[in-house]
Amino acid sequence: MKVKVINRSKHILPEYETPHAAGLDIRANIEAPIVLKPLERALIPTGLFIELPAGYEAQIRPRSGLAIKHGISLVNAPGTIDADYRGEIKVVIINLSNQSFAIADGERICQMVVSKHEQIEWEETEELGKTTRGAGGFGHTGTE
Repeated sequence: MKVKVINRSKHILPEYETPHAAGLDIRANIEAPIVLKPLERALIPTGLFIELPAGYEAQIRPRSGLAIKHGISLVNAPGTIDADYRGEIKVVIINLSNQSFAIADGERICQMVVSKHEQIEWEETEELGKTTRGAGGFGHTGTE
């Protein structure tokens, strides 16, 4: 699938790092390092603008390496970029560790996964179909 992109960053276009990767690595496009103190968050620009086809979304997800090594994640993970959005992709990063973390220009800060989706039409009713699970919610199947 082809996706139109405007790259106003100083960096190469996002790439898949392995042949079977689902996510493209997205880089920070900043003039100077941004230091995040513990529990601090920041909106990080990427310099990328995309045009997705109707029926698709781009999901912005944390990078597992940043999460496990430094406690860096995304506040709204996964974030969604809708097909009709034309603004710059910006990423809300949070430092969940107990140490400051510096984000450098060009650093791979998140992944973007493009996914097909459907839109629903509500059908109001007074009753839902029965299932074995029923209304069982959090923890209803036990801990083992």
